[in-house]
Amino acid sequence: MRCDQHVLLTPKQMALADQEAVYLGVPAFDLMAAAGQAVAEAIMAKWTKRPVLVMAGPGNNGGDGFVIAEQLRQHNWPVTLAFMGHLDNMSAEAQAHAKAWKGEWHPLSQTLLNDAKLVVDALFGAGLSRPIEGQVQHMLEAVAQSGLPVCAVDVPSGLDGATGQALGVVAKADLTVTFFRKKPGHLLFPGRTFCGDLLVRGIGIPAKVLTDLRIQTAENHPDLWLSDYPLMKQDGHKFHRGHVLIYGGQWMTGASRLSARAAQRIGAGLVSLAVPESSWPIYAAAMLSVMVKPLAAHQSEHAFQQMLNDSRFNVVVIGPGAGLEGNDKHRVKHAVLETLKCGRACVLDADALTAFSERPKALFEAIHDACILTPHEGEFARLFPHLSEQSGKDKLSRAKQAARESGAIVLLKGADTVIASPDGHAIINTNAPAELATGGAGDVLAGFIAGLVAQGMTPFYATAAAVWLHGEVANEFGVGLIAEDLTDALPNVLQQLK
Repeated sequence: MRCDQHVLLTPKQMALADQEAVYLGVPAFDLMAAAGQAVAEAIMAKWTKRPVLVMAGPGNNGGDGFVIAEQLRQHNWPVTLAFMGHLDNMSAEAQAHAKAWKGEWHPLSQTLLNDAKLVVDALFGAGLSRPIEGQVQHMLEAVAQSGLPVCAVDVPSGLDGATGQALGVVAKADLTVTFFRKKPGHLLFPGRTFCGDLLVRGIGIPAKVLTDLRIQTAENHPDLWLSDYPLMKQDGHKFHRGHVLIYGGQWMTGASRLSARAAQRIGAGLVSLAVPESSWPIYAAAMLSVMVKPLAAHQSEHAFQQMLNDSRFNVVVIGPGAGLEGNDKHRVKHAVLETLKCGRACVLDADALTAFSERPKALFEAIHDACILTPHEGEFARLFPHLSEQSGKDKLSRAKQAARESGAIVLLKGADTVIASPDGHAIINTNAPAELATGGAGDVLAGFIAGLVAQGMTPFYATAAAVWLHGEVANEFGVGLIAEDLTDALPNVLQQLK
């Protein structure tokens, strides 16, 4: 995975990184000391001095808790430490830090919240794999109900660092301080909502420990794909920048027009719309620099097939506004299968996905490695019913498995959009604001992706770049956003990127 600053480590990979750092000569005692000090400094930077309850658990997260308590005490913060577990069962470094704590400790008790004005959650780290129960559950419920600000160490206790899923009760943090690299659970929902502000702090682990960890997941960022981004060349011309062909529907004419405009704006040299002959005047009147090609009703399938024989079209978009009524569904399926048969790169969205909901295997058998599926959760569930939100699997795993089963790049949309490749690599996007939940935004995204693929970007990184730009434009525009604004406001973001 490119650019190790943005890779995401599973809890198991983070444990291996710790071990490798120790093997390379960084003492485990020093790693724990640095972690605790980083959290204490973050607390002192965010909050004014106040009574703090530090909840320390039985593992290394608890060892961090002892360091935090001692650091705050040395800065004259009033600290109460609650410890659950047995000192003899802790690692040697955690025991050493526990013994360095100059105060007393108390058993975990809800009454300790009465005098606290801030809670430090150092009970369990990201590696927790079973639901929290019993006394700890009641304590976290009491913390959540207290309304006190919370600082979580690594992850809020009860949150699965690999998946972002809640393992029983989780006390939402106002601030989470994690170490070395983020984890998927920090970015995937609902985990992101539990973490509050997220800080990543170095603790002395050298970056070279990442080399042998076989990392496959990263957070979306221009550093991942900017080296491949198709910047304009002084001696270039429109034919160097690709030709996108978009399949337009008869009735919902706005959707494919949004895609066409988006593909143009992001830099495709040429864009053509293939549309039903009866709707041709609507499209032609609205599109000034897009070529609109009519498909005669009595031979539309044959006409589209003939268009695909033109090698100048290097990317095809099917789905936005394509239609599923009457014969439309058959035509859409035929267009998709013919596109795949001729080896064109393609972006399949909306109706192109739903058209295969009864026989998704027919789609998967036709797919090649230059195909991008862009479903929202509803469309995803129709193609992959065994991987729906109700399957019990987390979003990252579901998207990865779908990519593997289909052979396509899968872009599973949402506030935590996941882009997954059949080879197991995945990117989680985090910059999408709520304003993107508006009709037509997905049609624009399909056009962005196609425009970048047309210009030579690999499908995986083109999809990641398009998703990030989509979110960044929405952030810059702000409230009142509609789909058309995404295309019109894109140049400002591209200029900044340049």
